[in-house]
Amino acid sequence: MKKLFLIAILLFSFIQTADASQISYDKSNFVPVYTVIDDAVYDIRYYSSYNFTGNRINGYKAPVAYMTKEGASALAKAANDLRKQGYRLLIWDTYRPQKAVDNFVEWINNPNDEGDKTFYPELKKSDLLEGQYIMAKSGHSRGSTVDLTLIKKDGSFVDMGGTFDLFSEISHPDYKKLTKAQKKNRKILHDAMIKAGFKGIDSEWWHFTLENEPYTDTYFDFDVK
Repeated sequence: MKKLFLIAILLFSFIQTADASQISYDKSNFVPVYTVIDDAVYDIRYYSSYNFTGNRINGYKAPVAYMTKEGASALAKAANDLRKQGYRLLIWDTYRPQKAVDNFVEWINNPNDEGDKTFYPELKKSDLLEGQYIMAKSGHSRGSTVDLTLIKKDGSFVDMGGTFDLFSEISHPDYKKLTKAQKKNRKILHDAMIKAGFKGIDSEWWHFTLENEPYTDTYFDFDVK
């Protein structure tokens, strides 16, 4: 019995150590996106209170977008492609500290804080975690994921048929009730990002991760500042 107990302790310690080793504060391979794309527009939502929690998120101390050098370089390729088609990028989020993701989970588990219900009008707050809209670990924290949309060169709006962080079927890239123009606009963004080396997801038309991201199991936790 004592031997089994000791093995259990050692195994638990190993798991804890392995998990801890996946958190890094090293930002040496990260760059601000503005250093590689000079015409993007930024609306860093988690630096403001205009997000589903209704509050600024932990770790966002400046409205700056950081990515790994590999991610930023690929995003610059997409921006160049879209620029030729008459578009610029509007960026909502890129690198996201692990403490910010922890902040999301804390908010979900707080029954006294509804946040901004307009971002999840058809769901209960608990559905956001149980339905995997929000994860305890996010690809954003690995540094090569971006949330973005298109704007025209003059800064005017491009209709994508739904807004950022709307937890709804409307946000699915292949949502059936889009207009032809909205479908076309989503496809323009999607095609440029895929061509540049990113991959999308089934639930959010604005979300893309570098296919060959440099960190696949390392989650960073330095502040955005």
